[in-house]
Amino acid sequence: MSSAVSSAGTATESGAGFTKLTRLQIARRAAEMIPDGSFVNLGIGIPTLAANVMPEGKEIVLHSENGILGVGPGPAEADRDRDLINASKEYVTLRPGGSFFVHSDAFAMIRGGHLDLALLGAFQVAGNGDLANWTTGDRRFPPGVGGAMDLAAGAKGIWVLTDHVTKKGEPKIVNACSLPLTAPGVVKRVFTDIAVIDVTEGGLVVREMVPGLTLEQLQTMTEPPLTLAEDWRELVVA
Repeated sequence: MSSAVSSAGTATESGAGFTKLTRLQIARRAAEMIPDGSFVNLGIGIPTLAANVMPEGKEIVLHSENGILGVGPGPAEADRDRDLINASKEYVTLRPGGSFFVHSDAFAMIRGGHLDLALLGAFQVAGNGDLANWTTGDRRFPPGVGGAMDLAAGAKGIWVLTDHVTKKGEPKIVNACSLPLTAPGVVKRVFTDIAVIDVTEGGLVVREMVPGLTLEQLQTMTEPPLTLAEDWRELVVA
C-alpha cells in the first residue's frame, strides 16, 4: 500500500480513503485519555511528544527516569537549559511544584509500583499484550534497553504509541513477537496512526478508527483477529 505526505504533514494512504494521524496527533489522543491525577512516564519516541499536548484542566504528573517529577513541555530554543533534559536527552521544562532527585530514586518509583501509566514506543506488540521495544537485532542500530523493562514491569498500566505498520508496510501488531521481548502480556492499549485498540482477555478490540478506514482494511494491516467495539467512534484529533 503506497503512501504520500501532504502539505499538512499527514500521511495519506493512496486510494484507500483515509488519512493517517501525525506523530503529534497520536501523542495528543493518548494524552487526552490519561485519567486525571495520574503519574505517567513517557518513553522514547512518540510518547515524549505527549508532554507538549497535555490536556488542560487535568493534573497529570510526568515522570522521567533520569530524576524528574513534574516534567513540562519542551522549551523555546532561547529558553533551553543544558541541565534540564529528560531521559531521551531532549530539553524539557519543569512544572510548578516539580522536583529533581537521584537516578536511583526515579527507578525506585518505577519498581515500587508508584506510576499509574507508562506510554511506550514499540517495534512489535503481540495480540496477548507482549511487548518488544528494545532491539530489532540489527547490528547497525545498538539496542536501547534504558528503563523500558523496568517500566513495563513496574507501571500499573502500559499504553503503546506507534505507527501501525513498519516502513516496509509490515504489521507491528502481530500474532507473536519475533523480536526479543521487553515484557510479556503487559500492553493494555495501543494508539497508532490509524486506530486505538484495547488488548483484552477476549482479544483485540478496536475502539477508534480514522475516518474512512474500515475494519476490513484495518485487519489487513494487523495480524491478530480484531473485534469492533459496539461503541466505537471515529478517531479525530485536532
